[in-house]
Order: sequence, then structure tokens, then C-alpha cells
Amino acid sequence: MSLQDELTAVERSLDGLVRSVGRLETQLDAGLDIRRVRTDADHLRESLALLKQSVAAGPPRRKSVVVDEMVPISDAPYNSALWTDAQDEGLGSRNGHAP
Repeated sequence: MSLQDELTAVERSLDGLVRSVGRLETQLDAGLDIRRVRTDADHLRESLALLKQSVAAGPPRRKSVVVDEMVPISDAPYNSALWTDAQDEGLGSRNGHAP
């Protein structure tokens, strides 16, 4: 069976489910349980429609893989002027006493 045939079979089965739920609704009170089943059947119908759209659009395209270049990091010490006004968060104050 082809993919399209399978989707059509699922759609027919779902239509039968929706009809059966409709018949149950007429026989039962409009309680929370039957409303939940109705909502679930509607969600299945929406999900199947989305699935059919994605199948019709074709398989997703693969993005080209970009290989990151390696960035060399020097072993030389950093310029201490970079840290002149920086605070040592979480390490306490410079004199060793917490604020």
C-alpha cells in the first residue's frame, strides 16, 4: 500500500470515528467525557491534515553543514588593564572580607 493510500485509509477511519462520536453525543448527555472525546477526535483530524500537508510538501531539506574554524588562543597572559574595574562576583571583596 502506498503512502497516499495509507493516509486515505486513516482519513476514512477517522471520519468513521467522528460519526460514531456524533452518534454517542446524541445518546448521552453532553458531559465532560463526551466533549473530551469530541475534542480529541477533532485534534486527530487537524493533526492528520497537517501530516498530509507535510507529506505533500516533500521531505525536509537538509541544511548545509558549516564547519566552524578552529580559533587559536594564545598562552600569553592577558593584559591586566582588561580587568581594571571588574568585580569578582562570588569571590568576595578584594581585601578578603565579605560586604
